[in-house]
Amino acid sequence: MAKEVAVHYGAMGYLGYFKAPDISVAAGDAVIIRTERGVEWGVVVARVNIDAAESRGEILRKATVKDRQVLREIKENNEKEEFRNCEKLISKLDLPMKLVKVEHLFGGHKIIFFFSSGSRVDFRRLVKELAQNYKTRIEMRQIGVRDEARLLGEYGPCGRKLCCHTFLSTLKPVSIKAAKSQKSTLDPSKISGCCGRLKCCLKFEEKIYDDLRKNMPRPGKKVSTPAGTGTVLGYDVISQTVTVRFPDKTEKKLPVDALNAGDNPHIS
Repeated sequence: MAKEVAVHYGAMGYLGYFKAPDISVAAGDAVIIRTERGVEWGVVVARVNIDAAESRGEILRKATVKDRQVLREIKENNEKEEFRNCEKLISKLDLPMKLVKVEHLFGGHKIIFFFSSGSRVDFRRLVKELAQNYKTRIEMRQIGVRDEARLLGEYGPCGRKLCCHTFLSTLKPVSIKAAKSQKSTLDPSKISGCCGRLKCCLKFEEKIYDDLRKNMPRPGKKVSTPAGTGTVLGYDVISQTVTVRFPDKTEKKLPVDALNAGDNPHIS
């Protein structure tokens, strides 16, 4: 196992492992890396022990003062000008697409234009004109609403930057089952993120809820308790308590550990 470095890079927030020959780096260091896309800017996350076959490239150097100036020029000038120019060309060619973001790779070997559209777009003429203008490789990438929110890096209702923009390297599908299992409201306005899809954070604790729910008897099941035999009305996964109704119509909230529901108390 080789000791390599985990690096966060790219507009889409990629996380990859890179070789660091004779370069001492620590978490938080800005570095210049070589990836399959070209020369890029990245930030070190941690040193890790992995199989060398998993490497995506190598770290060329720690970012210098000059590198930082180049990055500032790219962000404040190049990408803004490229965005404006591409929007004008889209309008001129009357293409059914919305430009979302431009990523100008640090080494200048490629410019990536991210766009959204409700249909497939024939952008060959657009690419040809952009390539003639910038004399470099042009890539057009169609994205969905989740990636659009990720690229724009907006803030969520929690007041923090979106998880997809800060640390999620892959966007896994989130099902309505995750909201139901966490007893969350099913009001779309409250369980949907900025992208209009279910919030990614519903996925974080889904497995924990599933594991905790395995210990809970299903509603309607007869259970034995220190107060006698009763019927389960419902349960609270987080507190691990069960509400039981007894024959005299009284109800009690009891710890699940206090129940004896027979050989199979688990939810079917």
